[in-house]
Amino acid sequence: MNNRYDTGDAGHGAGPYELVGYDEYGQPVYRQVPAQQAPQAQQAAYDPYAQQQGYGYDPYATGQQPPVPPYDSGRASGYDTYGTQAPYDPYGTGAHQTPGHDPYGQAATSGQQPRVTEQTAYIPQQAGPPQDPHAPAPHEQPHDEDERDYRTEQFAFAEEPDGDSEDVIDWLKFTENRTERREEARRRARSRIVALLVVLALVAVGGVGYLWYAGKLPGLSSSGSKPGADTAAGAQKRDVIVVHLHNTAKGGTSTALLVDNTTTKQGSTVLLPNSLDLSDDDGSTTTLAKSVDDDGSSGTRDQLDTVLGTNIQGTWRLDTPYLQNLVDLVGNIDIDTDTDVPDPDAKKKGAEPLVHKGGDQTLSGKMAVAYATYRASGESQNAQLERFGQVMQGVLRKLSSDPSSAVTTVQTLAQILDPPLTDKDLGTFLAKLAELAKSGAYKSALLPVQADGTLSAKTSDSVVKDILGGTAKSPDTGSAVRVSVQNATGVKDDTEKARVALLNGGFTFLEGGSGSGGQAASKVVYSDASHKSDATEVAKTLGLPAGSVAKGTVSSGADVSVVLGQDYRPSSS
Repeated sequence: MNNRYDTGDAGHGAGPYELVGYDEYGQPVYRQVPAQQAPQAQQAAYDPYAQQQGYGYDPYATGQQPPVPPYDSGRASGYDTYGTQAPYDPYGTGAHQTPGHDPYGQAATSGQQPRVTEQTAYIPQQAGPPQDPHAPAPHEQPHDEDERDYRTEQFAFAEEPDGDSEDVIDWLKFTENRTERREEARRRARSRIVALLVVLALVAVGGVGYLWYAGKLPGLSSSGSKPGADTAAGAQKRDVIVVHLHNTAKGGTSTALLVDNTTTKQGSTVLLPNSLDLSDDDGSTTTLAKSVDDDGSSGTRDQLDTVLGTNIQGTWRLDTPYLQNLVDLVGNIDIDTDTDVPDPDAKKKGAEPLVHKGGDQTLSGKMAVAYATYRASGESQNAQLERFGQVMQGVLRKLSSDPSSAVTTVQTLAQILDPPLTDKDLGTFLAKLAELAKSGAYKSALLPVQADGTLSAKTSDSVVKDILGGTAKSPDTGSAVRVSVQNATGVKDDTEKARVALLNGGFTFLEGGSGSGGQAASKVVYSDASHKSDATEVAKTLGLPAGSVAKGTVSSGADVSVVLGQDYRPSSS
């Protein structure tokens, strides 16, 4: 008959097996039940109904549950896959029925006998049982197997580490991190672009605002066709000092304004021609050169403020010896000279010039003074004035931009400054201009003056309004008769005596220079018949005969022209 390998040999009294643990591979390990338990296990009759209901089911309600054998993953609990159990036959007519088996016998009716399901135990280390040739094939299994009830506790699960799962997790993390980094990079790029656009917009708005404020937008500069341009230029803050260069060797003066525009960070030297008309305190008209000689520093400064609409903070009288010392203190200057300048100390004609014409010429103190005061025969005073401006800008480029060092340089000159200007004020002011000159934010400009000494609003806007921030206002020509006097007597002092006499008579004096050689008779000329009476009055004021009055050509800017001859006798008063 069937000799099952897991139940042991009946002849040897082998008993059932019980679970004692799991081996190193996670498989269940069983041991044989002791001998005293074997009879109880043998008493268990085959109950087809219990086989169909599953483990732990007692159709007779005996209240006793047999121990549940473990489930082997390779075999279904309660059914021998090797066919060692007899097929189910409820009527006991089968050929393989166990002798003495009664499906309705004592085990089923007593109610006291526990049902023990015949199940094949399996020890993993043992070899499988031999195949029973009479056992049904797997596809011929009894119908009851499909109706068995499997439960969770019948299965044993062994958790095996899966290396692939770790790789998948790492890959997912890498993909997620890379996506986040890309998104973060995009957000940063967008932020940078937005910030750049904001900065560019602010720069553009600031640039347009500055151009509008400075009056440099198209249509808002120069003649100022639109309102607000003058206000923008006038609102800029400027520090201004007037410099008078006195030629102690040959006489004469040269005047310039040093301007520091603290708003636009631009420095300038404005050159003022000596022919510029100024108005005295008594309302009479005079020239810049005469005002410097006669009225001194404070009087000329106030007159310039009136004519140019400026606010000059101080006057710097710079005699030629001090200019020479200043150039030597800063270590010579480098400028582009426009002409050869002869050496004033040369005793022979045709000697080597002291200053050569050319670009980037290095000038010492003596050379700088000679170049700044040089005026060739037949040249206008403006040519000499522009050379003076070159020397001043060259000095500023070499002067220290440190205020304390600049103050020390000024103090080293040991010159006496006109109040309220002090060494500290002048040194600090020059240091600011030196910084602008070194950075290239510095220029020189010549004030355009008409032949009659007046300023034209149209021609002076580029200097008076844009650089000085003022408004040109020449003396009122209708207040007094303008008289131009040319001295041909051969006596230098006669010009000054004639000026005093005319000013005392209520006339405006205009210097006409000195005539070549001596002239015997004096002349008083008028060009317009309306000024005939004025010419007659001028002759009386100067003590000239009435026959000296005649109609003719009058010098530019004057109502009456006078040529003093040797017959002129100035009054003793």
